[in-house]
Amino acid sequence: MDFNDTPEESKFRAEARSWLEASAKPRKGSDDIFSMFSERDDGELVQAAKAWQAKKADGGWACITWPKAFGGRGGMPMQSVIWGQEESKFNVPPNIFAIGIGMAGPTIMTHGSKEQKDRYLPPMLRGAEIWCQLFSEPGAGSDLAGLKTRAEKDGDMWVINGQKVWTSGAHYSDFGILVTRTNFDSPKHKGITYFIVDMKSPGIEVRPIKQISGGANFNEVFFTDVRIPDANRMGGVDKGWGVALTTLMNERFTIGGGMGMGSGFGFEDLIALAKRSSWGEGTAYQDPAIRQRLADLYVRSKGLQYTGYRAITALSKGGIPGPEASGGKLVFSQMLQDMAALALELQGPSGSLTDKSVVLQDAIWQEAFQWAPGLRIAGGTDEVLRNIIGERVLGLPGDIRVDKTVPFKSIPSSGDAS
Repeated sequence: MDFNDTPEESKFRAEARSWLEASAKPRKGSDDIFSMFSERDDGELVQAAKAWQAKKADGGWACITWPKAFGGRGGMPMQSVIWGQEESKFNVPPNIFAIGIGMAGPTIMTHGSKEQKDRYLPPMLRGAEIWCQLFSEPGAGSDLAGLKTRAEKDGDMWVINGQKVWTSGAHYSDFGILVTRTNFDSPKHKGITYFIVDMKSPGIEVRPIKQISGGANFNEVFFTDVRIPDANRMGGVDKGWGVALTTLMNERFTIGGGMGMGSGFGFEDLIALAKRSSWGEGTAYQDPAIRQRLADLYVRSKGLQYTGYRAITALSKGGIPGPEASGGKLVFSQMLQDMAALALELQGPSGSLTDKSVVLQDAIWQEAFQWAPGLRIAGGTDEVLRNIIGERVLGLPGDIRVDKTVPFKSIPSSGDAS
């Protein structure tokens, strides 16, 4: 591993930092670090995020790796990592464009028609249109290919009926990427078709899911006779699984790729809390048992950080990262939950409070504790990630999948009558 920037990377970092210093205020304190846990998505925040994205687009920083033909810089993945590192040091609105820019955009570039690229990519880059991902269903989460949302051809239109769930940001999104079942006679991976859908279409109902954290960023989305033009299809009919894999590969890196590449996500804030928390005859930081738990979290955070550096080194040398994204997400999600649990324990009775006027800056840990379990599901559950690591990293034999060649209509499901 090489922890140092190359001369070209150092120049790019200095240029990025200079633009950010002139365009945004430096981040101060842990409240900004953990702003993602608030899951606040009111109109004011959405507009602020759109304004920041447009400002980045005007400055040439919106999509580092996108080709110049689509408004990007045509840069290397390593430059995108550097930009993310530098931007994280400034108090800017949360990124609500990750699904569009990080997942839908690359999929459209790979599989979309010229008309689709011309129509959707420019406003996506500027943040003028927000995207969501309509993949998971009540019976098709970890096993996405088990989806049942139906698409039936009607002239040059498709009629969609079904349900999606856990759709982040659906309530404020303009467009969505949608996978549907178009052939029930084929094996489950071979009867799927991929669409772009206007979220304002008649027949779409979005129902927010209230979470324990108090937020409602996830949604159920119901489709009742929703009509989508065939021009909004990406890839061939019944050939959507290959298109979906492009999205999923980008999703895994978007969610997991940047984790652990910093200096220990929130760990210094946890140390500060331990030093000011009364514990026995002194502070929690002086207690041997607490120090042992802090040491364990520190070791995990550094392992995560250096694993992230491996991915950065691969990018810097023009290579493709290995399984770091899956491993990083698996470790980071559990570590964050354990850090938050320890923080609430250190707070004592006030750990049960969430009112910032009472708990002051330490309320970030309540939000993190409530939000962290969801991260262990989003973008691949712990169990799915362990399967990926076991099969693709350790070379262990895969699970026996007897349904891969069976017509989808013949596969029993929980909704079938006994």
